[in-house]
Amino acid sequence: MNRHDLALIGFGGVNRALAEIIHVRGEELADELGFALRVVAITDLRLGSLMQSDGIDLGAVLGMADGATFAGLTGGVAVPQNDYVIRSTTADIVVEATFTNPVDGEPAVSHVRAALESGKSVTTTNKGPVALAGTELNRIADARGVRFEYEGSVMSGTPVLRFASDALPGLRVSAVQGILNGTSNYVLGRMETGMTLADAVAEAQALGYAEADPTADIEGSDVQLKVVILANEILGADITTADVERRGISGITQEDIVEAAADGRRWKLIGTARRDDAGGVVATVEPVALPSTHPLAGVSGPMNAVSFDTDLLGTVTVSGPGAGRMETAYALLSDIIAIDAHQHALAEATR
Repeated sequence: MNRHDLALIGFGGVNRALAEIIHVRGEELADELGFALRVVAITDLRLGSLMQSDGIDLGAVLGMADGATFAGLTGGVAVPQNDYVIRSTTADIVVEATFTNPVDGEPAVSHVRAALESGKSVTTTNKGPVALAGTELNRIADARGVRFEYEGSVMSGTPVLRFASDALPGLRVSAVQGILNGTSNYVLGRMETGMTLADAVAEAQALGYAEADPTADIEGSDVQLKVVILANEILGADITTADVERRGISGITQEDIVEAAADGRRWKLIGTARRDDAGGVVATVEPVALPSTHPLAGVSGPMNAVSFDTDLLGTVTVSGPGAGRMETAYALLSDIIAIDAHQHALAEATR
């Protein structure tokens, strides 16, 4: 049976969840998918780095005590040697899931570049490398004959990018708009019950929907990166974050909420990319009071959704979870499946 060896760069919630899936369901997945998965390298800020070319005992790693590091294991050190591991590992797929700066996409951009230059395929859940350096990284992947996959960069485990490419062939998509940030959507929903913005944000933080610093969610910069990805991937644009006008929800008042409700409308933070009459793409992130008939108006809580305006089907909407460790880990698994399918297609083509 074919096998893919993985290097997990970052061992927080998402990559740890992927390791759990492989540890618990590995044999079942191998039977179902037709290939096995083996982890041969892990790096983590807290644990350090671990490389074992014959496969890491995931049960032992997942059961490590608090405060322990990889230094006590064969092939392990207490410091995270990310670049060295990426370039030196025997893995054929690098799974990049580190904490990344949304301004420059680092360190994820460098991690992805190093892996692709080393002839390894990459799957990542990070928005930064895709939105800020996607063209360059895809060019490197093509030149090295490997894949750069990033389904989880927009809606976590909900396959919006693959849905557009696989389920909408033959359609002309003129616009994409969506609720792409569960935190802001949750906050606006709680404000509809009478809560203030500050109280709603605090509740979202207590529930784990919002970070300690919720600025990227509330002010729309998280959605801005996702809109760039959607515009470039689905509409064939070549835009950057500088091309996306952005306004968050911090200016929405309780009076705005009440007034919209009286008119049968609901405030949502909407990311939009739309073709203009000249054939270009105009992209925005802004709060919009949607009428109840709009397909995105009923999306509540921390859920995400994207609507595609098409020429033959009209508006097609996909909704699902936009966050969650297991949901995002599934996005990584779906990318690995896509990498395997691509490799099989190449092998068949060269026979």
